[in-house]
Amino acid sequence: MRFEKIVPTEKLRPYLKYLVISENVESSEYKVFPSTGLVMGFQYRGHLSSIANQKETGLSSAGISGITDAFKIFKSSDNIGTVLVYFNEVGLAAFCTCPANELFNESVSLNDIFDKQKISETEEKLAIAKSDIQRIKVVEHFLISQLRIVQQDQLIVNAVKLIYEAKGSIRIKEINKQLAISQSPFEKRFRKLVGVSPKKFSSIVRFNNVVTELNTAKSLAEICYENKFFDQAHFIKDFKQYTGDTPEKFKLF
Repeated sequence: MRFEKIVPTEKLRPYLKYLVISENVESSEYKVFPSTGLVMGFQYRGHLSSIANQKETGLSSAGISGITDAFKIFKSSDNIGTVLVYFNEVGLAAFCTCPANELFNESVSLNDIFDKQKISETEEKLAIAKSDIQRIKVVEHFLISQLRIVQQDQLIVNAVKLIYEAKGSIRIKEINKQLAISQSPFEKRFRKLVGVSPKKFSSIVRFNNVVTELNTAKSLAEICYENKFFDQAHFIKDFKQYTGDTPEKFKLF
């Protein structure tokens, strides 16, 4: 399997974390854990399905997945090739008017959000592209064509920064206090721009920090304490929701 990260062109860097060329010769079934940004994908060959409750559902060759609050299972065909676009936490708003929270736990066709003709043209260009460079340029051209002039919500950007600095272990009331905004309007703005509530986003940030620490020599008790879980039972419950496994099994894997 190949999973190659690519730095976006300068014009897109304020909105994207990175692009990826993902290829796999063999078909595979795999889990995707919750992350803090939305992901767009263009399959230039092969196809992808999601699996839920033992039911397989084919996905659009050009689609986008919102933030999730649990792991998801996907199945790829053999000889699959995909260009993936990883948005930063507030990046989607620069390309479309769709509120990010409407994509929560969803994987939808780009035709539902963008102009169908533009999507079709992009897929046609990807189908005849011969190299990674050409494929990345095709997708970047599409994204640049969709860029809108919007005022960035700096308060929400600052809220995201505070959550990361606390590694997800911060009370929302503390964020409200530091940013001098009441809870209700703050949560509404945050969900629309980021895709989930600030509490859920903090939980996902904390989960990803835990995953990183599982690769260290720290004990599970240390990780639980340092990430401010109420007790190990809550730690294990949250972790299992996000991965389908206990921390012990995940660490061994």
